[in-house]
Amino acid sequence: MKKLLAGLLSAAMVFTLVGCGSSKDHLATIQDKGEITIGLEGDWQPFSYHDKDDKLVGVDVEVAKNIAKKLGVKANIVEGKWDGLLTGLSTGTYDLVINGVDITKEREKKFDFSTPYAYDHTVLVVRNDNTAITSFDDLKGKTTANSIGSTYMELGEDYGATVKGVDDLTKCMDLVKSGGVDATINAATSINDYLQTTKDSSFKIVDQSKESTPYAIPMVKGDDNTSLKKAVNKALKELKEDGTLSKISIKYFGEDLTKE
Repeated sequence: MKKLLAGLLSAAMVFTLVGCGSSKDHLATIQDKGEITIGLEGDWQPFSYHDKDDKLVGVDVEVAKNIAKKLGVKANIVEGKWDGLLTGLSTGTYDLVINGVDITKEREKKFDFSTPYAYDHTVLVVRNDNTAITSFDDLKGKTTANSIGSTYMELGEDYGATVKGVDDLTKCMDLVKSGGVDATINAATSINDYLQTTKDSSFKIVDQSKESTPYAIPMVKGDDNTSLKKAVNKALKELKEDGTLSKISIKYFGEDLTKE
């Protein structure tokens, strides 16, 4: 009987230890590992892209590195297609996704969001010789191109357009230029950067959203992410207060977009 009781007590202790280990919160796990894995696209200028020396740079790259530094860990930045980033966040492939993600009601069902780190607007782009589209309301019955699973794709559908899903902004612009689609919808910062970088005068911006779009960092819902969310928000608050976020914004956007 004593041996049986001893065995049961031993098993209970092991079960307790295993239970404690499995309930360890996400932030503690990240800090124990000394590394945080952050997903982003890597081909959406100026958010994240490769410069002439093939170095990964951009707003989200610098925000990611600065947050990792504040958490006291190394930033392991992993590039992936947009339509797989949030899925990767849900499955644990990424600890965070920092990719100019705007907050939507649908996304809030699955994810918690940090405080915003930048604000943007949405613009509608057509070819220069297009006179049929002058506003978002003119998209009904027309065709647009946008990144698969993006809010811009959803917006086009909401306005009644048939949307062709593609991988990146360059493909969107190529389709508009070739006449493969009538228009594309994207972030004002990305479109302006594209036009300035390529010097391509084939396009015109015909409409812009009245409300700004806040960019924030999504995290999987759950008690094990409570401390991570607090730490990320604390890091963003400090980066905003010491002027780091403003410097990053001006460096890549050409203006300070850290205020609504």
